[in-house]
Amino acid sequence: MDYLQQASASPMPEGVTDPNYHPLPGRLGNLTPAQQHALNKLRKEMQDEGLFVPERMDDATLLRFLRARRFDVEKAKAMLISCEQWRKEFGIEELMQNFDFKEKVEVNKYYPQYYHKMDKDGRPVYVEQLGKLDIPKLYSITTPERQLQRLVYEYEKFLNDRLPACSQAVGHPVETSCTILDLRGVSLSSFYRVKDYVMKASSIGQDRYPECMGKFYIINAPWAFSAVWAIIKPWLDEVTVSKIDIIGSSYQDKLLAQIPEENLPKEFGGLCDCPGGCSLSDAGPWNPATWNSS
Repeated sequence: MDYLQQASASPMPEGVTDPNYHPLPGRLGNLTPAQQHALNKLRKEMQDEGLFVPERMDDATLLRFLRARRFDVEKAKAMLISCEQWRKEFGIEELMQNFDFKEKVEVNKYYPQYYHKMDKDGRPVYVEQLGKLDIPKLYSITTPERQLQRLVYEYEKFLNDRLPACSQAVGHPVETSCTILDLRGVSLSSFYRVKDYVMKASSIGQDRYPECMGKFYIINAPWAFSAVWAIIKPWLDEVTVSKIDIIGSSYQDKLLAQIPEENLPKEFGGLCDCPGGCSLSDAGPWNPATWNSS
């Protein structure tokens, strides 16, 4: 079945202005008849059972859960229902209204985690510098619980603010991120002390915000990383693992092949040097005050 035949089962998403945009398989505009049937069935079952939440369950979102479960409707439905229950237990609505991560500037010194501009496919770039992790100092100013709250808060902003802004900027749907995990200076002892948080964070990403990972670069991986990877890998599904590119210190060419040099921070071989530091700028089309697309 060629592309046009596949796409005929599914309408193109609204707002597409990029003439070169071709949806990946399993996305709106490129569904097989079987995939379209699965989408219709999942939507109808959720509606019939009074479980459908219109503001969170558009077709693109339902497809994320379906892709995560290889278009098995019952498994995707169970995943979606479980996610909704988790949202209530975690208190997402209250979190988004009241959460204030006042310690952000201090936390940034000991565990930088930030979104910064876009890659060449329009994805928001997310950077995490695990090698700068200083557990005693980090947990003297925040807690693992607040770190998880921040993670979820940023996931929600990612879906509701960052992705729509990126989609508008490039003229086609953007559904995933481009992640850089920097392990420069990481120590096994530091990792073991934060592994519970990493495990919970990985679970939230996979189970509650599925199919949000596009590209994932692990850079400056030390020789001892194989021991850490042996711990992390079992937590991840096969699809996630397949998207991860583990690189040593010679990573600049790969990053620059995916991220424009003007968008990549200088410390990773790019040209960007935001006033006050890239890690605190929140520069991107979701933040016009700091966004420079030139």
